[in-house]
Amino acid sequence: MNGYPNCSANHTKIWNHYLVLALGIPQVTINIASVVFNCTVIFTRLVTKDLHKPISILFCNLALSDLLTSFSGFWISMLFITNPDTTIFGSKDMLTPYALYTMSILSTIYNLVSIGIERYLAVAESMRTRFRVARNHCIIVVFINWVLASFLGSLPLMGWNCLDMEKNISVLYSPFCVNYLIFIAVPNAVVAFILPLFAYLRIIIILRKRKLRMKAHGQATGTYKSAEIQVARTSVFIWLLALISYAPVFAGVILDATNHQCHIDLYPDIYIFRNCTAMLITMNCLGNPIIYTLKPKTLGAKLKSLKCLSTNRVRACTIENI
Repeated sequence: MNGYPNCSANHTKIWNHYLVLALGIPQVTINIASVVFNCTVIFTRLVTKDLHKPISILFCNLALSDLLTSFSGFWISMLFITNPDTTIFGSKDMLTPYALYTMSILSTIYNLVSIGIERYLAVAESMRTRFRVARNHCIIVVFINWVLASFLGSLPLMGWNCLDMEKNISVLYSPFCVNYLIFIAVPNAVVAFILPLFAYLRIIIILRKRKLRMKAHGQATGTYKSAEIQVARTSVFIWLLALISYAPVFAGVILDATNHQCHIDLYPDIYIFRNCTAMLITMNCLGNPIIYTLKPKTLGAKLKSLKCLSTNRVRACTIENI
């Protein structure tokens, strides 16, 4: 694996100040925007008491995962701006935010897969399967997702790191080890790309079969046709967003595993690429609430209901005081 016996251990300042600001300020800005959007999702779901629906639990948990990703990404961005060389040579200070970042990304991936499977079961229910996804099922799934993501993400904190060794150390995500990154990236890349694609393709196939069945019986198929088009567009957008967000990270891990160059020899191109992949992940966290929850009509209706609730409370308090 990666070992750098001929590399100098002289950790001098090599980052250009203007390049750090050019990369760091957009990262911080996108992370703050993502935090605001996902906090809005969580707030509206909690205040409107919308968590009685199974899918709403998954949506809210997805927002929580994205919020944690954005927060840890903001933490890493601030460390990059204040001391950029630690993101090249690695330090103990980078271990905790990187572990939290990994944990939250894994939770987001598992939540996206869970949403796709829940939508498939909801559509397929009246066709063949009679299994109905209940609120308790979603709570159990959320719990399992967080346990698995927390365990895998905290492995570097439990000792699987390369703080005290040069061999096998990652040049992109020091002090992580390359074998840990491969262990995390390869199976979860398959999960992130294959399972949602399969679920949404099955939904489209089911809707098309229903449309053809209704057409054969001479019934109107306009509703199923519009539903099929809408699901197809949304599914393609979701899958492409995940592909654009996570595929560069996976490519970076593969490059990291096959690399035999020193840190300084890779500066600045590979580290600019690394920071851009971080921004793509944050863009995914920013896009998820827009796709799943913060649709203009739905958000407007929820905000209107909040206004009505507050107005009714004021009236009730006024009448009580009188």
